[in-house]
Amino acid sequence: MTNLARLHELGLFDARAPRYTSYPPANHFGKAVTEADVKAWQAALPAGSRVSLYLHIPFCRRLCWFCACRTQGTATDRPVIPYLSYLHDELRLVGQSLPEDVVISHIHLGGGTPTLLSPEMFAALGEALAAFRPVADDLQFSVEIDPTEVDDARIAAMRRIGLNRASIGVQDFDPVVQEAIGRIQSYETTRDVVDNLRDHGVGSINADMVYGLPHQNVARVRDSVEKLLTLNPDRIALYGYAHVPWVSKRQALIPEETLPGPEERYDLFETARTLFLREGYREVGIDHFARDGDAMAEADRNGTLRRNFQGYTVDDSAALVGIGASAISRYPQGYAQNNPSSSLYATAIEAGRLAVLRGHAFTGDDSLRARMIEDLMCRFALDLPEVSAAHGVDMGRLRGMVAPVLAAFGDSVGFDGERLEITESPRLIARLVAHRLDAYESPAGAHSLAL
Repeated sequence: MTNLARLHELGLFDARAPRYTSYPPANHFGKAVTEADVKAWQAALPAGSRVSLYLHIPFCRRLCWFCACRTQGTATDRPVIPYLSYLHDELRLVGQSLPEDVVISHIHLGGGTPTLLSPEMFAALGEALAAFRPVADDLQFSVEIDPTEVDDARIAAMRRIGLNRASIGVQDFDPVVQEAIGRIQSYETTRDVVDNLRDHGVGSINADMVYGLPHQNVARVRDSVEKLLTLNPDRIALYGYAHVPWVSKRQALIPEETLPGPEERYDLFETARTLFLREGYREVGIDHFARDGDAMAEADRNGTLRRNFQGYTVDDSAALVGIGASAISRYPQGYAQNNPSSSLYATAIEAGRLAVLRGHAFTGDDSLRARMIEDLMCRFALDLPEVSAAHGVDMGRLRGMVAPVLAAFGDSVGFDGERLEITESPRLIARLVAHRLDAYESPAGAHSLAL
């Protein structure tokens, strides 16, 4: 049987599954988590904990049609200025509950388009962050960067407040594909921004590419990847495009007949993957690649790779605190998400309340399954005695939990009674395997294609 036929047999080309950047997935969050819960979770963090911050900037100068993020377009700074003031106020509110001696180990500015902020806005944000809590000596400060919406002054301003890792949105360099997704961005513009970042001393550069976009074919993807490789990024994320127009209405601007089919998506992924490996990148998780010497490559090598809402990460913090509209926080006790409406978020902050809209408090079963799913997504293996010791769960129960995996995937997984390992196409079927450990129902259409 060919590899393609085997993947068909396993259901890869038809299946939909969560990306498992959280467990349970965010579509299972509910209204039971309150502001009082979140304040208690913040206050309960152990003394000296390392904490990560995610700050959401939901504004864009242009709305790319392929994007499913919660963003809004604006041609001016008129809505941005008050929003940033609310971010500063939310930091102060969180600071009232968070222990004084926690240390900030990671800061990530996401969006939207964080780089539409002016140098003065970055400076004010830097002051708010400096007043919040002390930062770790090994602080990782990353910003998502749109090369068409950044300049030397803004790069210098980000560098002054701590930027040391940049995440560059590339998606695809082909002009036909760019026209079809509403994101015109030349190779030359991207190259110049990467050079400028390095000139300013930014030590780590990540690039995002997307396969499965309209009009993509093997030749176009190969050309885009070869262009990207000339920029020598330290990390590359290769994401599959999720066409969910029922979630993101702007995606309706992309005709479905222009999208590659499932087997074509497989060819696009394999084309890019082969080129990255040939260039010497290490394969990390299901969709990342990293140069030797990069912290993510090292985390993959030593088994400390993690997964959170930004995808794969080396972040080992006790909590991730989300600041801004729609931002999601993760504490040891559960998840909390802010109101996605910028106006309702502002109303809550203005009233001196955290803008918590929904979340999920972990049960013991949630914590157990989250650990098992993260192990599968990061390491493609489960050490049942290790899980048993960490969670106080009987081995018999764990063997019962993995039984559906063995029944569904047969020779594609290996199991000796103690260790489960995905042995066949692990990067392609890991989401499907993890899905067999998911105790929550997945409504039809709730998730993207598994490839």
